[in-house]
Amino acid sequence: MVRVKPFAAIRPPKDIITEVAAPPYDVLNSEEAKAMAGEKSLLHITKPEIDFCPMLDEHDERVYEQAVKNFKEWQTKGWLKRDSKECYYVYAQSMESRTQYGLVLCAHTDDYASGKIKKHELTRKDKEKDRMIHVRIQNANIEPVFFAYKDNSDLNDIVAKASSGKPEYDFVDENKFRHRFWPITEQETIERITWIFTNEVDAFYVADGHHRTAAAALVGAEKRTKNPHHTGNEEYNFFMTVCFPASQLKIFDYNRVVKDLNGLSPEEFKQALKTDFVLEDRGTEIFRPSKLHEFGMYLSGRWYSLQAKPGRYDDDDPIGVLDVTILSNHVLDKLLGIKDLRTDNRIDFVGGIRGLGELERRVDSGEMQVAFALYPVSMEQLMNIADSGNIMPPKTTWFEPKLRSGLAIHSLD
Repeated sequence: MVRVKPFAAIRPPKDIITEVAAPPYDVLNSEEAKAMAGEKSLLHITKPEIDFCPMLDEHDERVYEQAVKNFKEWQTKGWLKRDSKECYYVYAQSMESRTQYGLVLCAHTDDYASGKIKKHELTRKDKEKDRMIHVRIQNANIEPVFFAYKDNSDLNDIVAKASSGKPEYDFVDENKFRHRFWPITEQETIERITWIFTNEVDAFYVADGHHRTAAAALVGAEKRTKNPHHTGNEEYNFFMTVCFPASQLKIFDYNRVVKDLNGLSPEEFKQALKTDFVLEDRGTEIFRPSKLHEFGMYLSGRWYSLQAKPGRYDDDDPIGVLDVTILSNHVLDKLLGIKDLRTDNRIDFVGGIRGLGELERRVDSGEMQVAFALYPVSMEQLMNIADSGNIMPPKTTWFEPKLRSGLAIHSLD
């Protein structure tokens, strides 16, 4: 079972929450962050390169130093204050007609090392190092990671009761998503939450934040080696996460756009596709896939449906059944010569939140030549892959809404 604990969050007073809270560090580029950041925005801490003119590289030593300076200054000015006791917190996110309720808590790095915190993506060492530096220099988890767990009715009941009153924070962001936040301060409830996780929840699944999770584990391991009296209960062994019941989460499609047809004409490319797919012209109206193994394709101003033929996928293989695998094997690699999705600059990825109209826009502009719309992966597929120890292909899952940064910070002291 997983190990969790409450923590005394460092967080904004409720009257300035909308000024401090910000999108995650990896959602905005530096220019977008600079344009968005007000005086009190957490972006000055998570993307401190925006404080320099001209803007510095985000990995510059002076940028890291500025992050530390800003974090201390925000606390000195009272824009971030530490709670007086260790709590759990409920964080609710509403998007259109759907709301997901997460528990903000600290998970243990040992569970990452032992595999109880299950991942579905590979991490890159350079990104791990960058996030590790941020955790180390701040001695804190400034932003949470996003976990899922298998539904537990007792936890659902606790969260429902805790979120029935007036929230501490309640605001709508620039994407029209609503964010609400409730501290759980009653000691009996805190102890009950801890007991349920440590006795009834057998695993966490990383939904978003693989690099931050790996970085937290690395910092914890580093601090252990420097503490001759290490017990495993020190605060540095824990890191902040928001954990949601799997049934409440929705994975959006993660689509692909490609710059060229690898020397083929549009007609030659369509003809080549017919070896592995049933291709049908759908006209100029956007075509959205409605089932597994069905794809939408936008080419030369028209939409097409592609239905993978039998034998081009393996429904008994957790990786072979994925549509991203089918597309990679039979189109991107076989026809377009794209071997590595992580490094090939001929391909780009468009999260489903942007809509399929974004695929049309990028092709019609001439930037890209063809776009592919995919049917989204399910939470069941994600958990099956993680349980089997397999890794999904790159850019498979897109979760929305994103966790807002700045609602809570976890100090490693």
